[in-house]
Amino acid sequence: RVETHPVPYEAMREAVTNAVIHRDYSVPAPIQIRVYDDRVAIWNAGRLPTGWSLEDLTGEHASRPYNPAIADTFFRAGLIESWGRGIHRIRQACEDAGNPTPRWRIEPGDGLWVEFPFSAAYLAADARYTSDYPETTQKSTQTTQKTTRKSTRDRLLDYLRDEPHLTRRVLAERLGLTPDGVKYHVRKLKAAGVLRRVGSDRAGHWEVLEPNLAGLEERDT
Repeated sequence: RVETHPVPYEAMREAVTNAVIHRDYSVPAPIQIRVYDDRVAIWNAGRLPTGWSLEDLTGEHASRPYNPAIADTFFRAGLIESWGRGIHRIRQACEDAGNPTPRWRIEPGDGLWVEFPFSAAYLAADARYTSDYPETTQKSTQTTQKTTRKSTRDRLLDYLRDEPHLTRRVLAERLGLTPDGVKYHVRKLKAAGVLRRVGSDRAGHWEVLEPNLAGLEERDT
């Protein structure tokens, strides 16, 4: 099949690159990327040049990077083609892909948002997937609800009950851990008789047993 991205790769890459180049590094808050059902939003702790408005930023303008040394480094590394054309490239990539024009807005204080609305075609395709595979969608929702406010080990076990063939890498992504962190929890659960591996590492699967977990967390502390 041909994968369709909700936001063109080139546009997203350019937006993240611009955020790194133009952010105010005296602000401790990191660059934030938020994924919604109908859009992706990127926040950057950046400031517009003195006297600039949002119209100046999104229109034709000369390059005035907030961090010239970083911008020059990215240019010499080939990560940007030229200075001052980032927003034009983002818009062009979205137009070429048939996506809506991104929206920029200034946050009161210090901060700039850029939002990428998903195309109607992508949203329609996503709706068809939901209607064609209701059991999968419902299962995913139930798993998400079950894992809310649970310990890391309970969440890990919930995932493996529903999907016994999950790899350590996928578990790490879902739990927000490193693969070594997943390995640590798996080792503890196996030692407690809560989890066991059936078959080989490559072709086998996990089996979740049901002993009482009370006290397992306490023994680790």
